[in-house]
Amino acid sequence: MVDQKIRKPEIIAVSKTFDIEHIKPVLEYGHKNFGENKIQEAISKWTDVKKEHIDIKLHMLGKVQTNKVKFLIPLFDYLHSLDNLKLAEKISKEEVKKNKKIKIFIQVNLGEEEQKNGINLKDFDNFYYECKKNLNLDIIGLMCLPPQNENPEKFFQKLKECSDKFGLKDLSMGMSNDYDVACKFGSTFLRIGTKIFGERG
Repeated sequence: MVDQKIRKPEIIAVSKTFDIEHIKPVLEYGHKNFGENKIQEAISKWTDVKKEHIDIKLHMLGKVQTNKVKFLIPLFDYLHSLDNLKLAEKISKEEVKKNKKIKIFIQVNLGEEEQKNGINLKDFDNFYYECKKNLNLDIIGLMCLPPQNENPEKFFQKLKECSDKFGLKDLSMGMSNDYDVACKFGSTFLRIGTKIFGERG
């Protein structure tokens, strides 16, 4: 059953691999949400820009190594890819050190694909409560990457059901090729790259 009471989703302009000159027209248009996959690339691109545009929200979409968390917290506002307890513990400690909290999505591996990161549904309950109760992380929602070459609907539906079960308000799902489907299932953050910036080289 598709939820009819859905709010208009935020669009994250996925700017990974594009230089700031390529991104500037979108910035100047007034767009606020941008997504990156690599912390080092983001530091060089966004550190000065965020000082000039204080209302920009930067979203980390890719895999984060624990030794990069000290760079993640100061620059980013959202993390969409929390996928293991070691990372959660490191973020919790670093947030205290930096006196800053970021908004976090738990990445769920709905297809139980070995090559993909994410928490399996069978482990989700314990992981979620550990993050919320013991680590005091600001978990706002869930994120998924449906298996390629499969209809994403059943995966978006499953993520929506899991989100509702825990009373989470946000869903990070849907990219340039399936954002329209994700919207039907209540996505609140769409990760759009090629539809905004064009094909990557």
